[in-house]
Amino acid sequence: MIDKNNSLRIYHYLLRDDGIFPNSVFPALIYQHAFNGPSAKDPAEIEKVFQSNDWSNNWRDTIFHEHHYHSITHEVLGVYSGSCDVMLGGERGIRFTVNPGDVIIIPAGVAHKNVGSTENFKCVGGYPEGRSYDMNYGKPGERTQTDKNIREVPFPKADPLYGPTGDLFQYWK
Repeated sequence: MIDKNNSLRIYHYLLRDDGIFPNSVFPALIYQHAFNGPSAKDPAEIEKVFQSNDWSNNWRDTIFHEHHYHSITHEVLGVYSGSCDVMLGGERGIRFTVNPGDVIIIPAGVAHKNVGSTENFKCVGGYPEGRSYDMNYGKPGERTQTDKNIREVPFPKADPLYGPTGDLFQYWK
């Protein structure tokens, strides 16, 4: 069950270009306690909600242990097992912990990295309209193309949790 009551907390972080990673003009969003009860630990339920809002091309795994970003799509991650310390925005970015039921919405260009997790950490990933994704690591020479790609990424039609009128649109103006 999606939790839209008093336990839901939405945190937003605007992460600017640091010279290595483009980051974004849109803030990264952390929906803490987005799912509650048994659904917080049910990857099929999380996928179902994401897919119902057209965030598909889903996968189940962990977050890479190196800074990386996607230049051709935004990404959503829904945690269903364990916990993870995540860094967003590169080495000078922010660090926070996610747990089952938490959801992270990562705008195209925002670097993200697993900086430590429990052995059982797992999440569901997805992309608006089932878009494909690319992998970029802040290496010299990649910015010319990735900066162009990021400018062309379409705006999502729906929040991955709450649909076309969801909280994403309050933060991504």
